[in-house]
Amino acid sequence: MDDVNVVVRVAGDGDIEVAGALFGGYLDFYEVKVEDPERPRAFLAERIRAGESLVLLADVPEAGTVGFAQVYRTFSSLALRPVWILSDLYVDPSGRRSGAGRALLRDVLRRAREAGVAGVQLETAYDNHVAQGLYEAEGFERDAFHVYFHGLG
Repeated sequence: MDDVNVVVRVAGDGDIEVAGALFGGYLDFYEVKVEDPERPRAFLAERIRAGESLVLLADVPEAGTVGFAQVYRTFSSLALRPVWILSDLYVDPSGRRSGAGRALLRDVLRRAREAGVAGVQLETAYDNHVAQGLYEAEGFERDAFHVYFHGLG
């Protein structure tokens, strides 16, 4: 399905519950164990209220709010310009194949262009071939850098 009927909007205080529920679904998808079931909602509320991230929501007619994306703004020393990190993009199973994921991704890219950033970076699981197909279809390319992570507990 095309994303023409999907409405993407910026999440605000009134969207904390629905955004938090979608964020919980995203964490479940990646099998993240959360001890406090209220923590995902609180985490997202903190980011939104502090202006630390851009959270977008995708609304689909007759299905409601089915997807979200969260972007963090940072800088690239190599580009000497701001870059955005698309940290999270998730569409609830009820909204899949509606174009919500593509609409969210395109809206992130549109907003990034308007903000004059050097680019948008993202990561996804090696076995998430559906997401990889979407990202590559929208112009994302695998870069030549390896990503390392050192957990601190």
